[in-house]
Amino acid sequence: MLKIQRLFGRCFLFALLTTAVSSAVSAQTTIYNIPSTDVLAEKTAYLEADFLAHFDSYRNGGFQTYGYRMVYGLRKKLEVGANFFISRNGVRTSPKEFQPNLKWKVYGSERLGIGVSTGAIFFVPLDKSAGTRTFGMAYSNVSKTVKRARGMRLTGGFYRLVGAKKSVGTKTGAIVGFEQPVNRRLSFLADWYSGKNRFGYSAAGFSFAVTKRQFLFAGYNFGNAGRANNFFSAFYGVTF
Repeated sequence: MLKIQRLFGRCFLFALLTTAVSSAVSAQTTIYNIPSTDVLAEKTAYLEADFLAHFDSYRNGGFQTYGYRMVYGLRKKLEVGANFFISRNGVRTSPKEFQPNLKWKVYGSERLGIGVSTGAIFFVPLDKSAGTRTFGMAYSNVSKTVKRARGMRLTGGFYRLVGAKKSVGTKTGAIVGFEQPVNRRLSFLADWYSGKNRFGYSAAGFSFAVTKRQFLFAGYNFGNAGRANNFFSAFYGVTF
């Protein structure tokens, strides 16, 4: 417990520092995989069911991952969340992981189309097959909406892994996102985590607003390194 508290403190401190840097130079809601600069409205909740799969035999690296994301607008510019994922990869014990997270919207201007956020997410293995060490990710990002381009939004920032083993790979990298509304319900989304680690993927797909409160997402993810390192993902989300 003490180790987790220390890790939380280090991640949150890093988030505050990166916020200061972003503000000087110049929203766990996501674009597809990377965090967006958005946060949920106060006292609003979002629940999402996730499915990810590499359609191949387990022997050749195939897997299926099932999980949920839950986010709650705790205050006007602060949201907290909790994710849980379980994977099937052909071994007797399925890896299980819990992911508590938080995000603070540092700045937002509809007139200028600019948003800035910072946050942290923690990866807590629930069994040995998911790992033996809890670590965190702190990030900071900024977005710009171009109204003349039908509301296109560009997002950029960086992330830092804290408390991770050397074997995890790259610990510091960039995050980039692109969102383009096609019509009132449909949008094209793409984003990218740089680096050679479990997060190092580019993704592209579409989001569809079934209703004002229900959303469908579907797309494909391509790894930055490794042969056949790709997978399909689909999400269904509801806002309460």
